[in-house]
Amino acid sequence: MTTTREFVRANPARDTWNVLTRELRPVVRDPFSLIFSLLQPLVFLGLFAPLLAGAAGGDVAGTLRWFVPGVLVMIVLFGTGATGSNLQYEMMTGSHERTLVAPLSRSALLVGRALKEVAPIVVQSIVIVLIAWPFGFRVDIGGLVVGLVLLAVFGVGLGALSYSLALATKDREWLFWGVQQSLIFPLLILSGMLLPLDDGPAWMRAVAAVNPVNWVVQAERALLSGDFAATAVLWGWVAALAVAAVGLLVGVRAMRRSS
Repeated sequence: MTTTREFVRANPARDTWNVLTRELRPVVRDPFSLIFSLLQPLVFLGLFAPLLAGAAGGDVAGTLRWFVPGVLVMIVLFGTGATGSNLQYEMMTGSHERTLVAPLSRSALLVGRALKEVAPIVVQSIVIVLIAWPFGFRVDIGGLVVGLVLLAVFGVGLGALSYSLALATKDREWLFWGVQQSLIFPLLILSGMLLPLDDGPAWMRAVAAVNPVNWVVQAERALLSGDFAATAVLWGWVAALAVAAVGLLVGVRAMRRSS
């Protein structure tokens, strides 16, 4: 006789799809939350870009070609890095406990949530590109498509790591945000996302060389410019795939141990 657990294990794709559609419903019902979450990247775009353009002798178009790809990665970093707080809220209200006893595989509960991050990343990235377009920003369409896929892979990994942190901290919300904030800003600064690191101290360049966010930023700059053959593109994919693999591995293990 086939048990419920055996049936669940035989349908990981179905379970993942069910979790994904469940997680996407609030986003579809309230699309304005996607736009509102763009506030922080737009502030950086509106304040940093003019300063960088001034330092570049007024070359607005060139500045945007360098800066906008970093803003797209920033969307992923801030958006998926904080998404674990939603799971933490579910644990605090008891919703997550009810989900655990549903006839769904534990791995699907994590993978479906992580895949949900793809939709906000794509929508918000396109909005940023459209906003920058009237100011002289031009993008290679093929490079943009590949770049969005790269961001999606990277975002799935970061989202899974954020959910893992939520599972580890459980009802200690202060600990989740303390760890998240302690990690996210060094990763941002040491990625060359906002300012070039070429003239930075040697230790900063050394840390940036092993920062996966740095390689994703460089890959996005190459892709959006249409330079598919750049070495940075290869390393960007290596970094994104490594983060996705580690994030899903750690996240699935944490979800299976969740109680």
